[in-house]
Amino acid sequence: MYNNITYEFPLNERIRVFIRLEQLFQQFSHFLTGKTVADKRAAIDILLDIITIFRRNDLKSEILKELERHAKVLNKIANSHSVNKQKLEELLSQLNQTSKRLYATNGKIGTHVMESDLFQSIAQRSSIPGGTCSFDLPEFHYWLEQDESIRLKDLQQWSRPFTDIRTAIDLILNFIRHSSSPTPLIAEAGFYQFTLDTHQSYQLLKVALPKSVHCFAEISGGKHRCTIRFMVPSSDGKRPTQSPENIPFELTCCLF
Repeated sequence: MYNNITYEFPLNERIRVFIRLEQLFQQFSHFLTGKTVADKRAAIDILLDIITIFRRNDLKSEILKELERHAKVLNKIANSHSVNKQKLEELLSQLNQTSKRLYATNGKIGTHVMESDLFQSIAQRSSIPGGTCSFDLPEFHYWLEQDESIRLKDLQQWSRPFTDIRTAIDLILNFIRHSSSPTPLIAEAGFYQFTLDTHQSYQLLKVALPKSVHCFAEISGGKHRCTIRFMVPSSDGKRPTQSPENIPFELTCCLF
């Protein structure tokens, strides 16, 4: 079991969207394997959230640019003596194969799902709180009561076009998260402020805090200056307050 809680803070909108999708994909996988009606309802709701994000963003183009950028960075360090050549070749192969599959994808990702009349009906009613009851959508109710093999097959079919996108996002975020080493620091009276080097393209901040410390990290700022406040949760429902203690933590400023 990990002894730290890690708080992440994206430094641009692109990484923010990637992390949101990463979380949604993880939740979808969890509920996909569940066998109850509640699991399948949750999986559908999450898939709708994923589709909404894809409707609002040109993610295929953004991800392809990111994959190409990471491949260039890895090729630059290929001749370094400290690099594991075999591991590097494996990573480059993963990047290239994922890029090829995305380039081969036709049309806007996610639109295929709406070709299903059932899914269209679910999407339309889901905007209404509790709007997918059995009396609202008897066809959905019928589907939810089908054998698990049928429900699983449909969900896998609806989510399949997102598989390569998920692989790409996992690769990109993994590179970014492991691009730098953590620095141990102290936040005096629960407060720490710092300036980022403008000559570096920082993508993400990670703040690791021991679980034994009774507070959470509240991060704010942008590409140039950031602030971390360590807040103590209230036990009576009031707003959290900044800790008066000196808080030990680790800060990682992730590049790539």
